[in-house]
Amino acid sequence: MLRWFRSFLPREERFFDLFARHSVTVVEGAKALSGMMEGGDETPVYCQRVNQFENDADAITREVLTAVRRTFITPFDRVDIKNLITAMDDSIDQMQQTAKAVMLFEVRQFEPPMREIGTLLVECANLVGRAVPLMSAIGDNVGLLTAITEEVGKLEGRVDDLHDIGLKELYLKHRDANTMDFVVGAEIYKHLEKVADRFDDVANEINSIVIEQV
Repeated sequence: MLRWFRSFLPREERFFDLFARHSVTVVEGAKALSGMMEGGDETPVYCQRVNQFENDADAITREVLTAVRRTFITPFDRVDIKNLITAMDDSIDQMQQTAKAVMLFEVRQFEPPMREIGTLLVECANLVGRAVPLMSAIGDNVGLLTAITEEVGKLEGRVDDLHDIGLKELYLKHRDANTMDFVVGAEIYKHLEKVADRFDDVANEINSIVIEQV
């Protein structure tokens, strides 16, 4: 009954604009992260880009959380709005943590599975960017939103596989050499995997909202 009543009330639509703006920072952050995985002298430049996009994302997140407190009628449940923007923000926060680790350990060369993970993370970010606009009309986009969230889940699984493959290769490469190189590489893999996990969290939040709204 409450859902039926709410459907006739005017809603604050700027949330979708804020989600879209945030998703742009996530996509750009993922592209910078992927560029960082290419290594070389430009690595610090890409790290700085990740940091800048993370700062931009934080500002948008604050706007969303402020709007939730001040808006009488929201497009969907306030808790869902908070959970979605928080999950999106966590994804780019984890990208920043990856960049911090790269700078801390002064890494300039990255293993092939790391570069492949970087590419997959851009795909995840693009999928989130596709999904967000569709949420302004969930009823018309249930199938597409479901397909997108499932695809993010598949990509997260592929990242898990690459994480395991990469760790094994790293161990074989360094077991008779520099142990610190293995430790540093394992740390980078851990952070990259966590970025994928955070994207999977975003997909789960979107899926949860879809289920509640239909």
